[in-house]
Amino acid sequence: MAAAPFDIPILGDPAEHPIPALKPDAMAASKPYLAAEAHQQPLGFPGELTEGWEKRAVEHMGSLVSKYRSLQVYMDICVKCGACTDKCHYFLGTHDPKNMPVARADLFRSVYRRYFTPAGKMAPGLVGARDMTKDVLDEWFNYFHQCSQCRRCSVFCPYGIDTAEISMAARDIMDSIGQGQKYCNEIIGKVHKIGNNLGLPAPALIDTLEGLEEDMLDETGVAVKMPIDVEGAEVLLVTPSADFFAEPHVLGLMGYAKVFHAAGVSWTLSTKASEAGNFGMFIGNYDQMKKISMRIREAARELGVKRIIFGECGHAWRVAYSFLNTLAGPWDFLDPRYPVPQHILEFTNDLITRKGIKLDKSGNDGMVLTVHDSCNVARGARMGDKPGGQFTIPRAVIQASVPKFVDMHPDTICDKTFCCGGGGGLLTDELIELRVKGASPRMEALKDVVDKEGVTHMAAMCAICKAQFTKILPYYDFDREMVVSVHQLVSNAIVLGDND
Repeated sequence: MAAAPFDIPILGDPAEHPIPALKPDAMAASKPYLAAEAHQQPLGFPGELTEGWEKRAVEHMGSLVSKYRSLQVYMDICVKCGACTDKCHYFLGTHDPKNMPVARADLFRSVYRRYFTPAGKMAPGLVGARDMTKDVLDEWFNYFHQCSQCRRCSVFCPYGIDTAEISMAARDIMDSIGQGQKYCNEIIGKVHKIGNNLGLPAPALIDTLEGLEEDMLDETGVAVKMPIDVEGAEVLLVTPSADFFAEPHVLGLMGYAKVFHAAGVSWTLSTKASEAGNFGMFIGNYDQMKKISMRIREAARELGVKRIIFGECGHAWRVAYSFLNTLAGPWDFLDPRYPVPQHILEFTNDLITRKGIKLDKSGNDGMVLTVHDSCNVARGARMGDKPGGQFTIPRAVIQASVPKFVDMHPDTICDKTFCCGGGGGLLTDELIELRVKGASPRMEALKDVVDKEGVTHMAAMCAICKAQFTKILPYYDFDREMVVSVHQLVSNAIVLGDND
């Protein structure tokens, strides 16, 4: 590939984490495209900044800290201990001090102090309080779009301050005054209008699924189906729309279909609920999250399914696990024997455990796997009925499918996992420098197991992680096809046709 127009971080030893030398304002110019009126107004947001936006921003901040007590606590409780400073992948990759979680949160906190604390009102200069000005807003727009809301910093904060929640609040305030982000808001508009992030209409989706059925028939000799809008099916599968066309995502979708086929479970996709992703979380707007979630509820009712299973998508699983019941519940019309929602990895692991499907590891001969824990799965949700299931279940499925599996350095996996660098609504090309540099801690850990353990592939369980890695891996001299879907491995290993 052509040389990047920016420095690529040098990869070191994941066991050593020296605090980087600071490069003030190194990423001051990094920002996403501003949403146009055409992207803002369909979501109910102002099309642009208008007179009096400063007052409206402060009023919206006041409503958020009043409604969400956790946000106010995060504003008041930080003691600047420094525990979070070197935990953010964007700080480690860019060395910009404003990408330290504490410094990023202070961009928000300085305005909060000015308008909502006695000291900030009386002596703002003494307590670091700032007026809400255009310069401050521009700083917000740049640096709150350099946070992927991965929550790694919160794991190390002794007070549990969640910078992701602060970033979400900042983005919500910016949307409310006409300073939205194009990438997220354009995508949310497509979901409302068409049903998925890609803007893939129903006829094109159906044609795509028919093509995949033909591919699987050619590959296996077995008529594995990709049913859609089937009334009375037992399972509604809701999966990220990236699964319908991109690799390695689509290879995972084939794996889901083969699992359902082998288990003899009737299932269906939906043209109405053809998107598991919910970018309402990235912009911190619960009304948008609810509106997107309601498409799933409506599809489930119309099709009369008994259960809902989510495909491999990190933030979709976080929204589903943490918010689906409150946003779109109650789900009392579903079969009470099954959890709502359920993850495809829970479903497949249960079948493997009960010998409901058969796997032959030779289908993945020559592959040595490691796994990248999605930050939203690792720190925003769980799987199964035991603590830590979100870590053990994916590994159990992978280990049942491949000849050899090794984990990366313990400081980079499970609840300490690093973000891929493209999450939180940042998977857009104008942020490529940030994405490449933010991926460096994960690339460092990957290179370590490649060099020491002969790892050939890295499995991911998130659509954004897969898309990010296929783009980023070549910057670090890895093959873009090194990243695979977890269910791609299942697809390669599953034995079809003779399961009881």
